[in-house]
Amino acid sequence: MNTKAAVAVRMERQRVLCRGDHTFAMVLEESALRTRIGGAEVMAAQLGHLLVAASLPRVSLGIIPASVDRRMCPAEGFWVFDDDRVKVELVSAEVTVTQPQEIELYARTFAGMSALAVHGGPARNLITSAINSL
Repeated sequence: MNTKAAVAVRMERQRVLCRGDHTFAMVLEESALRTRIGGAEVMAAQLGHLLVAASLPRVSLGIIPASVDRRMCPAEGFWVFDDDRVKVELVSAEVTVTQPQEIELYARTFAGMSALAVHGGPARNLITSAINSL
């Protein structure tokens, strides 16, 4: 996929945040805010975009601080789509999970991770801190 096509796909995904009656709940590890991929300028733009997305009325953003005491390890990237499927991102493939018991396992994992996270102002403060450290 060329750069122009990749940008078009990303822009379409972004529009979903503002259309319809969908809601989005996301949880990130603080390390995702501080791991420099693409250099300081790219990271600053990405973190700025995250601040904008977090302010949208249909978006809930949680960030798990690096300093939090935890009983669970970070999980692979996954997306829960209501009660009917989960997409899991692996190094070698994207897996779609449709078995109700497995979907429930991912929903419980998300709930546990969300409980560890800070939201609202404290989450925005972590993003701002990451921007300021660039």
